[in-house]
Amino acid sequence: MLTFMNKGMLGAGLAATAFLGFSALPVHASSHREAPFITRQPKVDGTDFYMFRSYEAERSGYTTLIANYIPLQDAYGGPNYFSMDPDALYEIHIDNNGDAREDITFQFRFNNENKDTKLTVGGKQVSIPLIINGASDINAPNATGLNVRETYTVNIVRGDRRTGTRQAITNASGGATFDKPVDNIGNKSIADYASYAAKHLYTINVPGCETQGRMFVGQRKDPFVVNLGETFDLINYKAPATAFDPNAERSATDTLADKNVTTLALEIPTSCLTSGSEPVIGGWTTASLRQGRLLNPTPASANASKEGGAWTQVSRLGMPLVNELVIGLKDKDQFNHSKPNGDTQFLDYVTNPTLPALVETLFSSAGVTAPTNFPRNDLVTVFLTGVQGLNKPANGTPSEMLRLNTSLPPTSGAQNRLGVIGGDNAGFPNGRRPGDDVVDIALRVVMGKLCRLNLGCTPNDAPSGDIEFTDGAFLDSSFFDARFPYLKAPLPGSVKH
Repeated sequence: MLTFMNKGMLGAGLAATAFLGFSALPVHASSHREAPFITRQPKVDGTDFYMFRSYEAERSGYTTLIANYIPLQDAYGGPNYFSMDPDALYEIHIDNNGDAREDITFQFRFNNENKDTKLTVGGKQVSIPLIINGASDINAPNATGLNVRETYTVNIVRGDRRTGTRQAITNASGGATFDKPVDNIGNKSIADYASYAAKHLYTINVPGCETQGRMFVGQRKDPFVVNLGETFDLINYKAPATAFDPNAERSATDTLADKNVTTLALEIPTSCLTSGSEPVIGGWTTASLRQGRLLNPTPASANASKEGGAWTQVSRLGMPLVNELVIGLKDKDQFNHSKPNGDTQFLDYVTNPTLPALVETLFSSAGVTAPTNFPRNDLVTVFLTGVQGLNKPANGTPSEMLRLNTSLPPTSGAQNRLGVIGGDNAGFPNGRRPGDDVVDIALRVVMGKLCRLNLGCTPNDAPSGDIEFTDGAFLDSSFFDARFPYLKAPLPGSVKH
């Protein structure tokens, strides 16, 4: 079994890698508000993407895909809360032949129906201002207590996302329209949110797949754990590494502890995602809007805007936090509009990455030194091409995306939060599980962990490569459920007294 903890394995394969293409370094946080334009469009802001072999009992033959959108949701954020954008197209893409182009795409579209509940006030029928009407407890899909019903449809596209063969995913119980649970308004409106949300977990028929899958779309507790404020304040950590403080890994506050997020989760038979004898798949998420928007100056009886034209991609996410701390400010919007097959345009941001130099500058008094091997082929291998013997496809075009070797068994019950560098090959960067602490993993890798293991570079290239860097916000698999959709129920907007 492959492991980064064994210096004698993979060394030759990594050392032979010399491609100078684009590399994505997942560092410090999930993709919240990562580019100037996307801050103006939070409903289509992709925050995290997870792709892993399902580790729920009896489900090892499936792969779970989780795409999260709409960052930094305050649970009390009424009265409209966090519905998805009905004028947007949300997509999860799979490349199963290594050519950096989507072979399978799951497309999500949403619709909001205003039931326009009215109350008789002084003899007049008047529309209520809330998305719930108080008629009854909200405990089932399309409950009578809801004033707004949010539904969605899902298509699978084989081939090019716009010109390929498109077919509808259907509910095993019938129909192609699915209800999305309302956000967790509070315990008075929704007495048992976990039970209510579970009624929106669907068994689905996926065209072209012999076995049924599962799907859940709805609000969840934001699964990412990070010391966000101090990270962007020039890595203002009290102790940046366990070498300086043995309690450093648990010394900081999780900035996202009080935030929710909206999840699009699929569990698909693995055999339906792979192609031929190639077990490695790549994945990434996008969101797109129409090119044209005409604002309606009198939206009283119609929509506030009219959308038209071709779909234009405005959000992209594969590896966590590529855009936030790797791509230069002037190109952040361009990255969100780009596709994996064009990633060489961002070469200059990676061959000489700025993050290690910044860490060295900020912590030079503690003896921290950035790696000196340029170009950083160790990073190119892990994040661009895949690692030989782990998750590198037989024929691959260098590009940024999550890569998962579906032939490696999942790890359940004993997951190592450091993934592959912790000896757990079922974890990041071989795909990504919710319990993988990608912040600590990335900090250690970017500062030369692989060089210290003679993987693509030498120990002399990374004097600080053995330091156990951390942001101080601890994360492991105990933070999550052990079954689909794995992410915890969202925080309530209020607690019933």
